[in-house]
Amino acid sequence: MTSELTIQQVAEATGLSVHALRYYEKVGLLAPIQRAANGHRRYSVEDVAWLEFLVRLRTTGMSIQQVLAFANLVRENPHDVQQRRLLLEAHRDKVKRNLEELAHHLHAIELKIAHYQELEAKGESDRNCIFKE
Repeated sequence: MTSELTIQQVAEATGLSVHALRYYEKVGLLAPIQRAANGHRRYSVEDVAWLEFLVRLRTTGMSIQQVLAFANLVRENPHDVQQRRLLLEAHRDKVKRNLEELAHHLHAIELKIAHYQELEAKGESDRNCIFKE
């Protein structure tokens, strides 16, 4: 990876659209991006690493407003990490609850799959299990 990347290269590297990258900069999720002499954005390796972390936060369900609050904490007081840690701990706890809920749902799906496999092996139908007559 070169030290300066175009917006298209960053879009490809992060999975974000060019529009999303411009939006992230506009709303303050990103610090203003350096510009080349022609005015085109030039992203640093640090910018990409920051974006990758933001994508992780968004992918795990953190709202744009919460991500923006986190970004503001980083910019406004880079030496005070406590508030950032607390925000991330709260998000981590939410993600853990979501994972537990998903694991519960996955277990129910796996039980249903096993049930269907048994029925298939026996050549039976579960119509009576679904529709009570």
